Amino acid sequence: MKVVVDMNKCKDHGQCVFAAPDIFQLDAQAHLTYVSDPDESLRADAEDAADVCPLQAIRIEG
Repeated sequence: MKVVVDMNKCKDHGQCVFAAPDIFQLDAQAHLTYVSDPDESLRADAEDAADVCPLQAIRIEG
């Protein structure tokens, strides 16, 4: 599984952080950082994060 975030769309709302904290975080400047190749066991969380993103900036591949 690969997580892809369109950083041109992302406005750092952070909804993904609440949905999948093991994949998405906000750094000290409140900008999104994420694990692009999380463990498969986190798929449901990744999909939830993609679903709650208000700008639909998150895509799950594979």
